[in-house]
Amino acid sequence: MEKTCASSGKGEAARWLSECGLRPTRQRMALASILVEGGNRHLTAEALYAEVQAAGADVSLATVYNALKAFTEAGLLREVHIEAGRVYYDTRVDDHPHFYYEHDGSIADAPVGSVKIASLPDVPEGCEIASVDVVLRLRKR
Repeated sequence: MEKTCASSGKGEAARWLSECGLRPTRQRMALASILVEGGNRHLTAEALYAEVQAAGADVSLATVYNALKAFTEAGLLREVHIEAGRVYYDTRVDDHPHFYYEHDGSIADAPVGSVKIASLPDVPEGCEIASVDVVLRLRKR
């Protein structure tokens, strides 16, 4: 079953967490509620922190980072690495390419099936490909 953040409500946030074996702590619930209510999104830890602060929840930035790590490890979110130190968290966890807009730092889904990879290199002995991330960097003309 694919896990998504496409539902809403505190009950949905608790279900979203517990289905993956995560304890629904007060802080995780505050963050999960924002994520499940937001639909398909790409956001940084700092953006989620700003949203949870605006919602009046008492959650530290370190807790946001820890929760995002736990959510990602549980398969609830997907990390999209743009460059060193710039990670977006995607509420859509299936394999799909992304557009990265250099002029404003935003990220969006590219159409599924729009990128075809004809072949991949042989990997070193004892290794396997964990994933292939496709980010198309765009700039204004």
